[in-house]
Amino acid sequence: MKYLFIQAFLFCTICSQAQQGPWENPLRMAWSSDGQNFGASTIFQDSAGVPSVIHWKGDTLVAVFQWFRQPQGSVTWDRVAVKFSYDLGLSWTSPTPIVIGDLPSGYQRPFDPTLAIISADSLRIYFSSSENPPMGGLSEVVNTYSAKTSDGIHYSFEPNARVDVATKPVIDPAVIYFNNSWHYTAPAGAPQDGAYHYLSNNGLDFVQVMDIPSDVSHNWTGNMMLYNDTELRFYGSGPSIWYNSSENGGMWNGFVSTNIHGGDPSVVQLAPDKFLMVFVGMHVSTDTESPMLEGLSVSPNPSTDILYVNGLVSDQNWQFRIYDTNGRLVSYSSLLNGLVSTKRLQTGIYFLQVESSNHDLKVFKFAKN
Repeated sequence: MKYLFIQAFLFCTICSQAQQGPWENPLRMAWSSDGQNFGASTIFQDSAGVPSVIHWKGDTLVAVFQWFRQPQGSVTWDRVAVKFSYDLGLSWTSPTPIVIGDLPSGYQRPFDPTLAIISADSLRIYFSSSENPPMGGLSEVVNTYSAKTSDGIHYSFEPNARVDVATKPVIDPAVIYFNNSWHYTAPAGAPQDGAYHYLSNNGLDFVQVMDIPSDVSHNWTGNMMLYNDTELRFYGSGPSIWYNSSENGGMWNGFVSTNIHGGDPSVVQLAPDKFLMVFVGMHVSTDTESPMLEGLSVSPNPSTDILYVNGLVSDQNWQFRIYDTNGRLVSYSSLLNGLVSTKRLQTGIYFLQVESSNHDLKVFKFAKN
């Protein structure tokens, strides 16, 4: 049941299309010179959602997200994962599941992550969890918790809930330090219910202040960022991704639409005229394929040295990625003449992901002898 509730809350802006689960959604990224008008987006991470991106340590970006790469039950299924960029977003590492080593036994697996910078040497991750898995889906036992890290991968759990609403679950937290206070927001329910707003002096002990109002078209599911270090912005979900701004964190100036359609955005400003957005893109359908994918097949299977992708449309530029059963990326390249080298792979089972220049995706399972 948990996945159905996550799907309803986090991907509500893209549910006009039939959808089986969040594993069908990729994260996408797009660039802008003003934080409102973004260029064409590209794939950031397949089978993922709930992104949070921060700028840390010079040229380093850190992005966490909920990872849903199949097969179910693997270390990549419904796990919070992290990727790093050391060139301000031009390239990214492969995803790595985070580790919260001190998470008490019996706690629900963390979800809905958001990152906040504590200092030059440490980060804090805020996430949704509960002391015991809730019965029948999300319930009031789901609260916001936190953990600290110095490397972005290994975290130390911080006891007690950061925010606990007695009668409702608390999901999709967003946290940032601004105007001498830590600001916390989370959707209060349906879009028109607006957002909870809490303040803290230390990022741990939060006190509720006045809720942030909204309407039926603007869902406070997203993330906060600093604009020119003087203005707080929240980027959220709706018919299009939007932002609202505040000079003090209490009074908000009104909704401004961007040209991006998707959900659960996270935006970081890297320079006065350089913004990066990571967001949940439209789902990749598994039941009705693009016509160019319908005729694709692979052979031979099992493979020894070469795997052929048959039926490629010639006017598309194709790429491939090969993942092992643990979700690790083991090979990727342009797909030239339909040939995929498997010579260097160890014996075992793998997943071949084929992607067109239109970002249509198809995955094949194959064996390597």
